[in-house]
Amino acid sequence: HRVRLVLAAKDVDYDRVEVPPGKPHDELLSINPYGDTPTLQDRDMVLYEPDVVCEYIDERYPHPPLMPVDPLSRARLRLAIVRIENDWLTLVDEIEAGGKGADAARKALRDDLVKNAPAFKASRFFLSPEISLADCALAPLIWRLDALGVHLPRDAQAIIDYGERIFRSQGFARSLTPDEKLLHT
Repeated sequence: HRVRLVLAAKDVDYDRVEVPPGKPHDELLSINPYGDTPTLQDRDMVLYEPDVVCEYIDERYPHPPLMPVDPLSRARLRLAIVRIENDWLTLVDEIEAGGKGADAARKALRDDLVKNAPAFKASRFFLSPEISLADCALAPLIWRLDALGVHLPRDAQAIIDYGERIFRSQGFARSLTPDEKLLHT
């Protein structure tokens, strides 16, 4: 979803090929040694791994920019994405796997988001006055909270407001698959 959100923010037309999880087809395996998604094929070039694909799209289609210009701000943005991936998206994986750890992962995700609610108040977008690659990594998670059974308390209103600002954008709406549209109430 993150890559589709970047493509939508850049208003880039693309052909999307659905790949069932864990069942890559031969064509995908012939261009990506891991057979995973997202995989971007742009002419003769093939990229995979969400961070690599997103940064390539941002550089290939420079307007609007989704990365800051200066090196320090770029590094901070990359660290924010690492945090989202390592701290929050790993909890999403545990929740989706089910089992005994799912409830603990829900609680940990909710508690960590609430603890970080002030960061959602600091700017219009996550840690930035403009939409960035961090938002493209984070917004799909916020969209899925209800479906994951993660319900934010009142003191997390800044996160709910942040999500609603992003969800109202035309780019976010274009990034959703029909199944993803059903995930958020």
